[in-house]
Amino acid sequence: MDTALNIANRYELKELELNSLLEITQAINENMAEDSLYKIYNFTLRANLKLGKLMLLVQENGLWEQKLSFGTTKNYSADDNSTNHLINKRQILFAADLVDSPFEEFEVAIPVFHKNELLATVFLGGVANAEEKELIENHLNFIQALTNIIMVAIENKKMAREKLEQEVIAKEMEIAKKVQQLLFPKSLPESDHFKIDAHYSPHHTVGGDYYDWISIDENRKIVCIADVSGKGVPAALLMSNFQASLRTLLRKTTDLEEVINDLNHQVFESANGENFITCFIALIDLNEKKLTYVNAGHNPPFLVSSDGIIEKLETGTLVLGALREIPFLEIGSTEISTPQTLLLYTDGLTEAFNEQEEEFGPERVMEILSNYISATPEAIINAILKEIEAFIGKRALSDDITLLACKYHV
Repeated sequence: MDTALNIANRYELKELELNSLLEITQAINENMAEDSLYKIYNFTLRANLKLGKLMLLVQENGLWEQKLSFGTTKNYSADDNSTNHLINKRQILFAADLVDSPFEEFEVAIPVFHKNELLATVFLGGVANAEEKELIENHLNFIQALTNIIMVAIENKKMAREKLEQEVIAKEMEIAKKVQQLLFPKSLPESDHFKIDAHYSPHHTVGGDYYDWISIDENRKIVCIADVSGKGVPAALLMSNFQASLRTLLRKTTDLEEVINDLNHQVFESANGENFITCFIALIDLNEKKLTYVNAGHNPPFLVSSDGIIEKLETGTLVLGALREIPFLEIGSTEISTPQTLLLYTDGLTEAFNEQEEEFGPERVMEILSNYISATPEAIINAILKEIEAFIGKRALSDDITLLACKYHV
């Protein structure tokens, strides 16, 4: 009679396990959310095993997180070495193993693996009598398998989500790169009085560097360089809006005070004060023999005269878009009496670091310019690029580098 009863109990046990597995598998196939899978898992164990305590610790990015619990006395974490040491044991632990540990209120701790990697540990306890304890012990392999199925399904969900996020980011980067490429002039024309060259070295992420050369007429040219805070599509779109605004404004006026105030308004409205743009814009007027400019928080360009004097062009105002109204604005100017070379650049140049954590700095740029006073813009840029490459060595660039050199004379 006892044998027949044991056989019946074992049959019921296996039927219970099979039904639970089918229920969990169906939930996974229906692509239920992680929270729903945890709830079904919680209900399955508690309803079938008469548990008084249940807790599941899951490894997330190298840390242990309590994903679900029932009947426990505290919120568990695995911050200290003793806790980690216990959790990382690669075997089922019983009450005797858990004494004097943070988990001594439990009777069983079951590790769950996938491809030899520990994903989770489930803790069981609070059974009322020996019969219930035996029921749990008979279910140990089932509990381990059930937890493994749940955890692998959740891991797969995470991987799929991460892959999708990476694909979205990659697509955004592709769009941002295309937008950024459209910002740069397709060509830099030369004439008897102007010679121009430019270079852009992209970082591995998409930044917001921009340069432009705009011809007002034969003797008046606008040169501009800018850098937007932030990366990716938002930065690229903000800079695209900046470029469109600049070119529209220059169709009606070359008054730099009016241009800068309007640009600040456009950037502030577009970015809601959350992003800003550093900018340098200059009007080269060979009729008036004058260069006028505004530096809006940008790295000061260098103006090199044929006599070897190098001047930093710093006069201007704050970055654009940080405030609704510009609090002050000063227009800089310098006379054009001899041939001059104007070098514009973004902070990726001067803020590049070598393997010894030294910064390239503006002084090295000035030294190169001192050695290339009469050189062409192309030769100057090539010299700078050669020097920066030798300086950083095997270290990667931390930002975009944009250069524009212009040589002009009356």
